Amino acid sequence: MRWEDYRQSENLEDRRGGGGEFAGLPGGRGGIGIGTMVVLGLVGWALGIDPRILIGGAEMIGGIGGRSAPTQEQRQSAGPPKDEMGRFISAVLAQNEDIWSKVLPQQANRKYQPPRLVVFDGVTRSGCGTAQSAMGPFYCPNDQRVYLDTSFFQEMQRKLGGGGDFAYAYVIGHEVGHHIQNLLGILPKVNQMRERLSERESNQLSVRVELQADCFAGVWAYNIKAMDRIEPGDVEEAMRTAAAIGDDKLQQQAGRGAVVPDSFTHGSSAQRMRWFNAGFNSGSMQACNTFQTDRL
Repeated sequence: MRWEDYRQSENLEDRRGGGGEFAGLPGGRGGIGIGTMVVLGLVGWALGIDPRILIGGAEMIGGIGGRSAPTQEQRQSAGPPKDEMGRFISAVLAQNEDIWSKVLPQQANRKYQPPRLVVFDGVTRSGCGTAQSAMGPFYCPNDQRVYLDTSFFQEMQRKLGGGGDFAYAYVIGHEVGHHIQNLLGILPKVNQMRERLSERESNQLSVRVELQADCFAGVWAYNIKAMDRIEPGDVEEAMRTAAAIGDDKLQQQAGRGAVVPDSFTHGSSAQRMRWFNAGFNSGSMQACNTFQTDRL
């Protein structure tokens, strides 16, 4: 994936260094205890967190852990980082900004308002409560920020066999996909519906949310290809990653015995690959309507 010559986003907050600027913070008012929000081991690292707590890969649902906005101290850490991984994330975020600033008005008649992306070490605050590295990347609709501890990429490659620049960019694109859902009013509607649903039905709705975010990441990839920034093997990297974080694959690797589809929260490996490809092959947001189809 070609990114080195791309501009750097101004919407990145670098909170890394010394375990993170806010390392060791308790949940505080509206925070979430470690026992509630940390899923140990492979499944936690691979985004398989209870959808009632998180939405996205793992993405945090609005209404959990309070709604306090980031403090002024946190905002002061904004600016493009100088290390290679930080510059990569900033460039991928900038690509998303440039693409969605065109695609969203053209295809959905909505102005794109870019999210901010927070890079942190270990623990930090978010508008959805305390964020910790074991939660994996997530999008918080309350403050419209993506939260990412880059150690997730190391774990993704070491434990799941999914790695490489384009695979990492796919993860970021997935989280930005949740921001698109928030701008379109999809996430607020989903949260309202979940309050009336059983756990099984809530899980099914979560799968549709996640697969649509995968599809939106595919729309991003379609445009990256059109910009001649995809290299041989890039799409295969994304497909390996999508397959590695399917719920069925994770349950098998976690040694849970039989795969239980009713417990899926993000979709099977085949579903995640299919919906990424739906966006990638078409470049159309209309191809990403996972809420009006019986076949996921």
